[in-house]
Amino acid sequence: MEKPDILVIGGGGREHAIVHALKKSPRAGRIYCAPSNAGIDEEAEGVALAVSDFKGILAFLAGHPRIGLTFVAPDNPLADGLVNLLEEHGHRAFGPRAEAAVIEASKKFSKQLMKENHIPTAAYETFADYKKAEEYVLSAKYPLVVKADGLAYGKGVTICRHPAEALKALKDIMLDDVFGNHNPCVVIEEFLTGREVSVLAFTDGRTIKTMPSSQDHKRAYDGDKGPNTGGMGAFSPSPYYTPEMDAYAKEHIYLPTIEALNRMGRTFKGVIYFGLMMCADGIKVLEYNARFGDPETQAVLPLLKTDLLEIIDAVLDEKLDTLDIEWSDRTAVTVVYASGGYPGKYEKGLPVTIGDVGECYVYHAGTKLADGKIVTNGGRVLCVTALGNDIADARNKVYAALNNIRVEGGFYRTDIGLKE
Repeated sequence: MEKPDILVIGGGGREHAIVHALKKSPRAGRIYCAPSNAGIDEEAEGVALAVSDFKGILAFLAGHPRIGLTFVAPDNPLADGLVNLLEEHGHRAFGPRAEAAVIEASKKFSKQLMKENHIPTAAYETFADYKKAEEYVLSAKYPLVVKADGLAYGKGVTICRHPAEALKALKDIMLDDVFGNHNPCVVIEEFLTGREVSVLAFTDGRTIKTMPSSQDHKRAYDGDKGPNTGGMGAFSPSPYYTPEMDAYAKEHIYLPTIEALNRMGRTFKGVIYFGLMMCADGIKVLEYNARFGDPETQAVLPLLKTDLLEIIDAVLDEKLDTLDIEWSDRTAVTVVYASGGYPGKYEKGLPVTIGDVGECYVYHAGTKLADGKIVTNGGRVLCVTALGNDIADARNKVYAALNNIRVEGGFYRTDIGLKE
């Protein structure tokens, strides 16, 4: 049987981890990646196409008939219907269709789904009118959480401790459109306390199989200080996510979510992400994502023992119930090396030097080649992952590797997984 070539859509650290996992498959042919980066280029053939260039992607596939699978990784093309378009043109594509990806693309939709299906989540209100939202936050109980309804590159959530912060968040989203999603709707939630955990899962719309849990570190600086980012590091599995919690979540969150989407005619096939808060009164859903998380993927995928391409085929053919997915019993810690100034303004084109990292994985996120040398090309530049016997062991390895890496002007957190 001829090995199919594969096109991966996306050019960040998550996509590098996906390319690396697919490259290990004996069933995979040549791997392409659009738009790629300096690290992905070492393992796949880079394609100079933006993830939003749907016409260009279709034309590329038409010119490469050996490509038998397109893996759509980022949130925006999923929400904008790239999988729908590919399937309509006869291409095999991995990722949810737009009608299912709305579970991430609209916080209002996802909160309504949870409310109607008794899936535990924070109490909330939604507003499309700025004046009404302003009145609400001026009389609300604090702290509270303001969320952009639409996609916001992982930065659309603001924890507000007093009205001034809430008013600024409302102005950013509803008046100034700082995330560029042209959606003035906001969701305002009660503030939940507890420990956050992320659980990714493969689903074919009928069966759902979870991956090892993980914990992300969103704040820019040590001690969970500074602004929210797309993620500064992660570890997997979480020692706090117990088998009892997993059983509860499967019964009350995971399966009810998939079943609710099915009843709505929005069958979800791909990877679904459950952002959870372990509260004193039980597990509650913070958010859904319609794809692999970033940087959780860089911590979770190195633990996968089963062929990723075999899992993808089982999902697309709705045979996930027939497949046993194996995971390593080791622990992974991932640290993000970011550009100075991130998540605000930062300079591009600065030198990146990678020395001896031992057995660690170095996933490139915001890099490119310039005159044959690696330079920065984004806010999050590298994701460095180590496997260990436990969190402490993996932490020691990943920070030893980081001593031999330098992103000019860059920074990374030194406390990823430290509290654990």
